[in-house]
Amino acid sequence: MNIFPILIRLSLLLIGCQSIVQLFANGPKILIVTAHPDDETAFAATIFKITHDLNGFADILLVTNGEGGYKYSTLAEDIYGKELTDEQSGRKALPTIRKKELMSGGAYIGLRDYHFMDQQDTGYTLNADSVLNIVWDTATVIQRIRDLQSRHSYDFIFTLLPVISTHGHHKAATILALRAVKGMPEMKRPIIVGCSVTDSTKVIPEPFLGLTTYPETLMNEQSPIDHFNRLTPFGFQQKLNYQIIVNWLIAEHKSQGAMQLAMGKGQFEQFWNYALNGKSGVEKILELAESLRKSSRKEFQQKK
Repeated sequence: MNIFPILIRLSLLLIGCQSIVQLFANGPKILIVTAHPDDETAFAATIFKITHDLNGFADILLVTNGEGGYKYSTLAEDIYGKELTDEQSGRKALPTIRKKELMSGGAYIGLRDYHFMDQQDTGYTLNADSVLNIVWDTATVIQRIRDLQSRHSYDFIFTLLPVISTHGHHKAATILALRAVKGMPEMKRPIIVGCSVTDSTKVIPEPFLGLTTYPETLMNEQSPIDHFNRLTPFGFQQKLNYQIIVNWLIAEHKSQGAMQLAMGKGQFEQFWNYALNGKSGVEKILELAESLRKSSRKEFQQKK
């Protein structure tokens, strides 16, 4: 007897009982869009959970080459054998050094792929206008984000929350990500998330509704809608927590001495909902945050 038709009918019956998504879905698919190597530390614990506990993956698109960080490289000069705090020498050497640091740290949190846009890192500023209007090839960055979305169908794009007080390049990278998503067909858009970090148990450090000069940054709510606690315990006798992973990642960015001062700081990784997400934004971000809380590390099993 030919049982093949029976198997087909049985398969269809099973699919009818639960959706194809439920049968074949993997974990969340994430694209991180940031300006500098070390910006990914803002969501390090969340990314670690996604790649290690939720069966998801995360890629990163880095907008700048990181050369502007030469002023903070004093302690790294002996490590790398270069005069990194000399502007000419530092700007020449840091792009390669900081890419290697990013990839070394990315291995801890499970980053899968790296996309380097190599736009000039002009140095610290609060102004996003200059790089967006003069320095960066914004059209190429936007197109690369759209191409990656078309290829990988990310569920979420993570960005740094573009508050007024943050680095202008952070704002600009987020604005480009928002513009890229806005230009996608609505049915194929990922949810784009604004991320911030706070030490306080107070969930909202300050209200934020967006930058008035960049309407694409408009938020649906003036506060984060959820968060992940880096101090969530796990492991033998619950002695470990996710701040350890964050610290490991920070330690790899040795060319950025001031970055090391962030170790042990920032308990909550917060998730903000851009208005661009529409009605589905809240639901999907809350669902992701809940899955982060419910998933757990494998507990230590003592050998008998």
